[in-house]
Amino acid sequence: MSFDYKLSIAGLIVGIVVGLTGMGGGALMTPILVIFFNTNPAAAVSSDLVTSLFMKPIGGAIHWRRATVHRSIVRWLLVPAVPAAFAGVFLLRALGGAAAADRIKLVLGIALVLAFLAMILRLLLARPQTPGEDGLDAPVRRLPTVLIGLLGGLVVGMTSVGSGSMIIVALMFVYPRLSNRALVGTDLVQAVPLVGAAALGHVFFGDVQLSITTSLLVGALPGVFIGAQISSRTTAPWLRPVLAAVLLASAMKLLNVPSVATGVIAVSVGIVLLLLPQLLRRTGVPRWARAPQAEEDASRAHLSEV
Repeated sequence: MSFDYKLSIAGLIVGIVVGLTGMGGGALMTPILVIFFNTNPAAAVSSDLVTSLFMKPIGGAIHWRRATVHRSIVRWLLVPAVPAAFAGVFLLRALGGAAAADRIKLVLGIALVLAFLAMILRLLLARPQTPGEDGLDAPVRRLPTVLIGLLGGLVVGMTSVGSGSMIIVALMFVYPRLSNRALVGTDLVQAVPLVGAAALGHVFFGDVQLSITTSLLVGALPGVFIGAQISSRTTAPWLRPVLAAVLLASAMKLLNVPSVATGVIAVSVGIVLLLLPQLLRRTGVPRWARAPQAEEDASRAHLSEV
C-alpha cells in the first residue's frame, strides 16, 4: 500500500482530538482504519499503536513544559502498565486463527463501548475547578493507581483503546481534584511509555504496516501539536459529547449493528449530550454543565501568571 492522503487527513483529525482531550487515539484511529479503509483489524491495531507512539510525546511535552502533569501519578501508573501492555499483545495473538479478524473486531467493539460509557461518566461527573488550582499536589493513592495501570495496559496492548479514554476517566474517580488540563497532561505523559511498550510488542509480534503508519503520521503529528497547544490553554466543551457519539457509532459498526440503526442512535445520543448542559441548568443540577466555564476561568488565571 502506497502513501494515501486520505489516511493523512484522518490522522490530522484524530491528532487534533488527541491533543485537545487526551482521548481518541486508538478509540478513533483503529475503527476508522477498519470501517472506512477496510484494514485488517490486527494490522489496524498494530499500525495505530506505532502511530500513537509518535503522537503522544508531542502533546505530552507541551503539557510537561506548562507544568500540567502530576508526575507521581505517572510513575505509579507505569509500574504495572508497561508489562501489562506486553501481556495484552500476547493475548491478542492467542485470539489468532481463521476467525482472528472477527474476534479482534468483537474485542475492539466491546472496548469502544466501555470507552463510550467511560466518556459519559466523565461528562456527568466533571466538577467545577477552583480558579488557578490544578490539583497537582494531590497525594498518590497507590493501590487504585496501580490497578488502573494494570488493566489499562492490558486493554491498550490488545486493542490500542484505553490509553486516553478509559484511563483518564478512572483517574477522575480516584483524583477528583485534578483539573481537566491536569488530567489531559498526566494522561498524555503516562501514555508515552505505555503506548511505546505496546507498540514494541506489536512491531515484534503484531502486524504493523509501515505504509499505513507513515500516511497517518503525516497528518497526526501536526494535528496533535495543534490540539495540545489549545488544550493547555483552554477547553472545547462541545467536543467530548461529539466524540462520545462517534465512539458509540464506531462500536456499533464493529459489532455489526445495521447502518441505519447505528446512524439514528449515534446522532440521537450526540444531540442529547450536547443539550444536556442546558437541561441540567434548568433543573438546578450543577455537575458538568458548569465545569467548562469554571475550567475556562482557571485557564485564564493560569495564563495571567505566566
